[in-house]
Amino acid sequence: LFLAVCAVGIGGTFQYGYNVSIINAPTQHIHRFLNETWTTRYHKELNPDLLTFLWSVIASVFSLGGLCGALLGGSMAIRLGRKGALLMNNVIAILASILMGISFPTGLFELLIAGRFLIGINAGIGICVQPLYLGEVAPKHLRGGMAMGTSIFLTGGILTGQIIGLRELLGGEMYWPLLLSSSCFAAFAQLLFLPWFPESPRYLLIDRGDELSCVKALKRFHGSSEYRSEMEDIQRECFALDGEKPKKPWQLFTDRGVRWQLITVIVMTMGQQLSGINAIYFYATYIFEQAGIVAEKIPYVTLGTGACECLTALTCVSNYVGRRSLIIGGYLLMTLWSIILTFSLTYQKLYSWVPYVSMTSIFAFILSFGLGPGGITNTLTAELFIQSSRPAAYMIGGTISWISFFTIGMLFPFIVNGLKQYCFLVFLLECSSIAAFIFLVIPETKNKSFLEIKKEFHKLNFGRST
Repeated sequence: LFLAVCAVGIGGTFQYGYNVSIINAPTQHIHRFLNETWTTRYHKELNPDLLTFLWSVIASVFSLGGLCGALLGGSMAIRLGRKGALLMNNVIAILASILMGISFPTGLFELLIAGRFLIGINAGIGICVQPLYLGEVAPKHLRGGMAMGTSIFLTGGILTGQIIGLRELLGGEMYWPLLLSSSCFAAFAQLLFLPWFPESPRYLLIDRGDELSCVKALKRFHGSSEYRSEMEDIQRECFALDGEKPKKPWQLFTDRGVRWQLITVIVMTMGQQLSGINAIYFYATYIFEQAGIVAEKIPYVTLGTGACECLTALTCVSNYVGRRSLIIGGYLLMTLWSIILTFSLTYQKLYSWVPYVSMTSIFAFILSFGLGPGGITNTLTAELFIQSSRPAAYMIGGTISWISFFTIGMLFPFIVNGLKQYCFLVFLLECSSIAAFIFLVIPETKNKSFLEIKKEFHKLNFGRST
């Protein structure tokens, strides 16, 4: 099971974190490449406004690709299987790496845009299908721990991208095309290791009706003496579905039986993106400068923020503490650090020790995010739905996530410029509201089967009288 998490994660959410992270290091080099290419092609200098526009397209087309990938991921998981969808997804990553790698020697920045779009599709599919696979292969008592693999590889991807992007490695002017095309290594790693692991047992029995392959897969994952209880759980779910086919995303919106589960996924996914984590990363450089850290050393200090999030994902205790408690606690802690950060940024220049309070708040905010919202959101999405609704739920959740990611990317500079340090008051309200929603709506899901969780929501969906 541990090796399965690694084989799935390296080509799944790792790619998302890695490709979000590596685009920051070569910003100036890509600007220079755009200028030189434009001058060579049209014999005149590139207009500064057009340069800004082209760079914005290169950076943000990743989000557009991610949205397309989220819309494709559920359908691929149904048609090709969870494992098949992940394997096919690597072809997209390799093609994207080739396009980005040859953009500089060919002098075609259009290939860079196309490559970023394709790697966005890869990330969108990976974020959709990886937690789907892990949620279905994990036994009840390990589901929380295994699902944390999604968060561990995502934060690991961010940290790896920050390290590889240092100017001493591939962040230098000569190597940035190699940096952008280096995501192919994760794709090749998954193509090498994932074929050795079985398909999701739930998919094999419930979607394909292949009981023999399901038993073989369960024996591989759980051992020949321990697989029977999991088999009985899958059979009960299969019986409850009574041959029901996988649902389309639009069918979930009209199904009263999953109404509150769907509302929960939408609220939690939006909350994760709009929580202020992007504001923290934006303010990190400014705060480190105020604390007296030399500008050349800031990229190395920034590694600490990535390490913080990765460390939290690795040590997350979702197997011992309930999902509900963790995610509520995470949002409440983020609310607290938003208050402290607002005060410390306001009085940053009054006392010499205040910037260090701001630094502490940044790291604490990131740790709190990793403790709950960063790690548990994808776990809960897998647990709130039964087999026929789960792929469609991930498509909806993924779509909401990428739209929110794009929206905050567009609006965030205006929020910061308009409100300055008081922008954290907006995120404070958002975090506290999400915590209140989860407290009032979501039941604890730890150590419960998918059918038991469905029954918990039955009262919310149909009223107490039914």
